[in-house]
Amino acid sequence: MQDNKLSRQMVLMHALIRQCRSGLPPELTAVARTEGISPERMAEAVQRGRIVIPANPRRNARLIPIGEGCRVRVNVNIGTSQGRCDPDLEMVKAAAAIDAGADALMDLSTAGDLREMRRKILSLDIPVGTVPIYEAVRRAGSAADLTADILFSVIREQARQGVDFMTLHSGVNLDAFEALRLDPRTLGVVSRGGAFHVAWMAATGEENPLAQEFDYLLEILAEEDVTLSLGDGMRPGALVDADRLAKTTEYLTLGRQARIALNAGVQRMIEGPGHIPIHEVAWNVKVIKEVTDHAPLYLLGPLVTDIATGYDHVVGAIGGAIAASAGADFLCMVSPAEHLALPDEREIIEGTRVARIAAHVGDISRRGGVSGCPEEGRMAIARRDLDWEGQYAEMLFPDHARAIHDRDSERETCSMCGDLCAVKMVREIFDGDQKK
Repeated sequence: MQDNKLSRQMVLMHALIRQCRSGLPPELTAVARTEGISPERMAEAVQRGRIVIPANPRRNARLIPIGEGCRVRVNVNIGTSQGRCDPDLEMVKAAAAIDAGADALMDLSTAGDLREMRRKILSLDIPVGTVPIYEAVRRAGSAADLTADILFSVIREQARQGVDFMTLHSGVNLDAFEALRLDPRTLGVVSRGGAFHVAWMAATGEENPLAQEFDYLLEILAEEDVTLSLGDGMRPGALVDADRLAKTTEYLTLGRQARIALNAGVQRMIEGPGHIPIHEVAWNVKVIKEVTDHAPLYLLGPLVTDIATGYDHVVGAIGGAIAASAGADFLCMVSPAEHLALPDEREIIEGTRVARIAAHVGDISRRGGVSGCPEEGRMAIARRDLDWEGQYAEMLFPDHARAIHDRDSERETCSMCGDLCAVKMVREIFDGDQKK
């Protein structure tokens, strides 16, 4: 049975864009229905590059569509580091993230047995992404010693192990490097993958291999059916850097590469835009969407202030909700430990839940308001009726809410208002009028 399921997925995901151009893959019907859109509309969006379904045919994980007309999705980053290399803990965090509502995971491990860590993550029923340059630099010994052969070998090996999507910083090219020199930033480059490429270009004076050999990269991804996530290696790492030249230079490069990838039959999405002021969030989303022909957009945050450290999950959710409402499709969870430490299980849960809330807020806007999210209407009725079980049935996190409500004993109203509950008083007035 497992082999048959895998075979069906291999049929679906092999050259998905080409299949949608020639017909309607039957498996796409079920995926479309989960989003409340027609299979024909989804197939058209896939072939136009406006929806991606990251799914390596070597795995049998759930199919998650990302993009135009779909619900906003949430990714969670996990992985070992030199400061804390505990694969078992990372698996606990992965399970906690999925339970809290994650739609995808990224393994950002940099310490220990990287292949074994991926094997563990890939055993889960969820799309999994990686950043191959992390392993490539580790193999090379340093960014300066990296070679194109090492980098492309790692990409192919990870693809054949089953990775569904990969962040690849092909937009960090010599043009972007020159933009950094012409218009310096306070924090330079904060993307680890972006910094590796900048360090390599600085040491060699040569073009980033992913940019120089972009066609070859696409050949690998097309052959292995891996979704390309065009990395935002030049994203600003502070609000004071939000309007510097390097970010915009990378946007334009990613727009060109997105079109090339689509023409090559490779599914791709775009990453961005880092730390930006709240009034610039929607504008940045719309610019990226325009230059990439509305490719699915994958965001970390964005973070709209730099001085709320310890609460960056809230900061990211504020930016994420606005971004999703403006058209962003995929939010990367920000944990309370962002900028401080590797997150623990509790912080993974908290960050994932807050990102899930931001995604839902975006969905309300994307689906035409409350009418497109019937759970909001059902919640209003349950609150009017003081129907607690009905309320819990509509909540994103009912167990958490129930524990808070019940700590002052079970009662008809909440303990904040008690017998002075406004809803109860007004309901009784109108009930009395109806009886007269």
